[in-house]
Amino acid sequence: MDSTLSGKLDLLFEKLDSIVNTSEKVLIFTQFREMGELLQHFIAERYGESPMFYHGGCSLKQRTQMVKDFQDNPADKIFILSLKAAGTGLNLTAANHVIHYDLWWNPAVEAQATDRAYRIGQKKNVMVHRLITKNTFEERINAMINSKKALAEMTVSTGENWIGNLSNKELKDLFTLG
Repeated sequence: MDSTLSGKLDLLFEKLDSIVNTSEKVLIFTQFREMGELLQHFIAERYGESPMFYHGGCSLKQRTQMVKDFQDNPADKIFILSLKAAGTGLNLTAANHVIHYDLWWNPAVEAQATDRAYRIGQKKNVMVHRLITKNTFEERINAMINSKKALAEMTVSTGENWIGNLSNKELKDLFTLG
C-alpha cells in the first residue's frame, strides 16, 4: 500500500482490489462532491480506468447513461455516487457491494443510499461496508448515532433536525475528542 495515502483510502483499495479481482460490482457513496472527484482520480490512477461519478452536476441524460452502463456493462465495476444526487428512484441491482466512504449524519439517508442495490430484481447478496476513521469526530458521530436507537426509526424527511434535539451533555460529548 502507498504510505502517502490515508488509512481510509488504503482500506478502500483493499476492498476494491478484492471486488475487482472477483468481477463483482460496487457502489461507493460519498457526501462530498470534492471527495468523489478525489476518489475518482485515485481509483483511475490505481486501476487505469476512471470510474463513473454520479453527482448533482451531471445532466439527466448523463445520469441515465451512467446507470444503464453500470447495470449492463460488465467492465463498469466501480460507481461513485454523491449521496445527495443519488436520492430516490435509482435501481442499481448490478452491485453486490456498497461502500459508505463518508459517514452521513442522518442514518436514514445512508440507509436510503444502500437501498439502491436492494431493489426488486436483486439476485445477489449485498455486502455493506462503512468506513469510519478512528479517534475522529466521525467516530464520535457514529457512536452517538448507534447509541440512539430511536434514530433507526427516523425517516428521511426529518433530515438532520435530530441534532437540534440533543441535550447539552450530548452536544458536549459529541464535540469533546480524546
